[in-house]
Amino acid sequence: MDTSVICPRFESAISLLSQRWTGLIIYQLLSGPQRFSQLTEVIGISGRLLSERLKNLESNGLVIRTVHPETPVRVEYQLTEKGMSLKPVMDEIQNWSQHWVDLTETK
Repeated sequence: MDTSVICPRFESAISLLSQRWTGLIIYQLLSGPQRFSQLTEVIGISGRLLSERLKNLESNGLVIRTVHPETPVRVEYQLTEKGMSLKPVMDEIQNWSQHWVDLTETK
């Protein structure tokens, strides 16, 4: 019997990207820096959960948080080089979903 071993790095990557909303946050940030309020509005996620996901992405080196010292303070989030390197992956998932995912099917 062939027992394939999953690479620990692959497992960690899938674990990170499979967290609910994380893929959508990354996909949205591929278009450039965005404010917290823009992300909540476009994605439709609660502020608490978005904050949690952004902190996790930041701690994993995928997102950078920039505070602009203005009145009122403006905070923007953008992908790092590491985060932007996910663009081909996200594009392929987008292509795959257009071809294979039927929204009329029940879950």
